[in-house]
Amino acid sequence: MARTPITVAFGDGIGPEIMSATLTMIEAAGAQLEMETIEIGQKLYEAGYPSGIDERAWESLHRTRVFLKAPITTPQGGGYKSLNVTIRKALGLYANIRPAVAYHPVIETLHPGMDIVIIRENEEDLYAGIEYRQSIDQYEAIKLATHPGSERIVRFAFEYAQAYGRKKVTCFTKDNILKMTDGLFHRLFEEVAAEYPAIQKEHWIVDIGSAKLAFRPQEFDVVVIPNLYGDILSDIMAQLAGSVGLAGSANIGASYAMFEAVHGSAPRRAGQDVANPSGLFLAAVQMLVYLGQTEAAERAHNAWLRTLEEGIHTRDIFREGKSRKLVGTQEFAREVARRMGQEPQSLLRPVRYPQGVPRPRADFPYLRKEQPKELVGIDLFLENSPTSPESLAERLQSLAGPELSLQCVANRGLVVWPTRQTQALRVDNYQARFLWRASCGTPPTQEKGLELARKCMEAGLGIVRVQWLYRYGNEPGYSQLQGE
Repeated sequence: MARTPITVAFGDGIGPEIMSATLTMIEAAGAQLEMETIEIGQKLYEAGYPSGIDERAWESLHRTRVFLKAPITTPQGGGYKSLNVTIRKALGLYANIRPAVAYHPVIETLHPGMDIVIIRENEEDLYAGIEYRQSIDQYEAIKLATHPGSERIVRFAFEYAQAYGRKKVTCFTKDNILKMTDGLFHRLFEEVAAEYPAIQKEHWIVDIGSAKLAFRPQEFDVVVIPNLYGDILSDIMAQLAGSVGLAGSANIGASYAMFEAVHGSAPRRAGQDVANPSGLFLAAVQMLVYLGQTEAAERAHNAWLRTLEEGIHTRDIFREGKSRKLVGTQEFAREVARRMGQEPQSLLRPVRYPQGVPRPRADFPYLRKEQPKELVGIDLFLENSPTSPESLAERLQSLAGPELSLQCVANRGLVVWPTRQTQALRVDNYQARFLWRASCGTPPTQEKGLELARKCMEAGLGIVRVQWLYRYGNEPGYSQLQGE
């Protein structure tokens, strides 16, 4: 078999140790890889690269398109961007695959039968990192959801389930509250699910769904989920399975892929030869499957299972009276390498990676659906000291003119005028919603909205943001305020 070029980063903290151990194990399994090594992370941050990566590293990634990455350390303080988020977005790695598998009775777990895969959207949601300080009191983060971004992750989840013989896909959202962003995700889930009738589908609100997942994970199979919920929940499930230290992840896009451990660089443990390399190793096994080197993936995975079964454990999973031998990072790798060709015999089940497993499709076309778009109003976000909503509304009404009607004034998303919410906390940022008067006889224009904003500024009302209100077809393109 020809060697496949990949890019490798040894990372920071425990990264070099667990990467060295991982390479020992997969090379012993017969992985055919041509490795290019790059420097990323702390040294690059400190050399003035705000995202922790330089042009040479980008050139390697664009050349190989496959990245095996150890954890990195982001320096403390402001001005440093997440390297993971940067790479995921720049390379279009929109699907994050995180298996959560129990290895009972070798590793303690409350859920011996757990075998689920969480497929997390990887680029959007609050991880877009769009934040503003709107006033002295108020900060804002924008939860970004797009139609193509949501649709492709849902499709990928069903393609993954189909490729690997999984029976059910479950969607988690919070669309009882976030009716537009999470509502979009849920709606597209239902539409896409109809195209895969052989796969069961279900939807849960993320709070009660997470409780059920943590309590009875054996009732779930594949979970598809927006970014933030998925990040939190996949760590929880990895720990419930036995240890976050055993969790690996794949980041998949249409043309590129990155494989990494779920855990961080643990700089306090660096250089001590105590870290468990299993998370990065299992990510590397996913990489071998992705590359079509399924025989090496199966040999490596089964040798690792045999090592665990025989009680050869690193410190994080070692149990007195249960484990047989406590080993360090590199000795664990050597023990796995010695067992190549062996499989677990009694306590754990061997894995099978048959040749020719289809790679889940990731290059989905997006067919944009045009909709009529009509301007219907404007929201003005105003920075003002917590004042009487009645007096603020009176001033705004005097400035509105005949075309725009003040519908309500809100504070922190809650309507405080014309209704009176005297017990609600008020801060120095108000939202004033104006709708176009159909009776005025003139079509709505942005110029009229900007004229109102200008009048507000001249009257000493500080404008934080102007948000246009549109209707798309028969649906409003903006949410109702609480109490509206």
